[in-house]
Amino acid sequence: MDGTATAHQTGSMGQGRVLLAFAAVTLIWGTTWIVIKGQLGIVPPSWSVAYRFLLGSAVMFAVALVMRERLWLDGRATGFVALFGIAQFCFNFNFVYRAEQYVTSGLVAVIFALLFVPNTLFARLFLGQTFTRRFLAGSLVALTGIALLFAQEAAGDNAARSASLAGIGFTLAGVLSASTANVMQASPTARRLSMVAMLAWGMLIGGLIDVAWAWVTTGPPVIDPHPAYFLGLAYLGAVASALAFTLYFWTIRQLGPGKAAYSSVVIPVIAMSISTVAEGYQWSVLSIAGGLLALAGMVIALGGRD
Repeated sequence: MDGTATAHQTGSMGQGRVLLAFAAVTLIWGTTWIVIKGQLGIVPPSWSVAYRFLLGSAVMFAVALVMRERLWLDGRATGFVALFGIAQFCFNFNFVYRAEQYVTSGLVAVIFALLFVPNTLFARLFLGQTFTRRFLAGSLVALTGIALLFAQEAAGDNAARSASLAGIGFTLAGVLSASTANVMQASPTARRLSMVAMLAWGMLIGGLIDVAWAWVTTGPPVIDPHPAYFLGLAYLGAVASALAFTLYFWTIRQLGPGKAAYSSVVIPVIAMSISTVAEGYQWSVLSIAGGLLALAGMVIALGGRD
């Protein structure tokens, strides 16, 4: 076997690993939304968020020790990671968990897929990155689709409209929080930090803030004794947080943020399919048109980010 053949085989193996990681992240985050729904009930949402990221942090610290990653952060890096952790693992997920108290998990997933819009706009504002007219056109198409989806949700009585507006508001707040963290991840400061260490400390700091917030707003810790709750928590903390965030950031480094963002198109398809079966989501002509417009707009916009 000559050098060219060996290089080709190595490249194919590397591409296969990237595709496998991409598929794993998409599948995990496509199923996360319905699992979050199962965390709502006995335990207040803020405590479920706190448990999730304290568990995720413990997993990330264990991974760091096994990989012998450098965990020490200087003062400036600590402040940066703290802000990242609060935005990503405190504000973002507290808003998302509350949104699912008002609307179906699939709809939250669809609107959250528009994360690439503020990501791109914030990157333009703070990092000097550019975007094209195609991105703007695709974003408008996607937003029109989202509006049609929620028009169906708000078509009922006043209580239904109020719930839909609350769900939209909480989801949009979560999107903006996550976008803030994503832009921070793309900054030169983040690139100088170990990805594993950044996630470990970010989840720990965010989780501790979650604990403080939950205690102040809802009282002492509450535990759901049912096995389903603990299984869901283990999945969200270890798989959907520690594993998926690590794979996602690694995929971004291999493919670049533009191509990696195509998971945003696939994730809501999985989430809406599950929501249809598990939550009895009723499709109408309006919602079908909205879903197709949202997905088409994402494809158009993501092809015009660079």
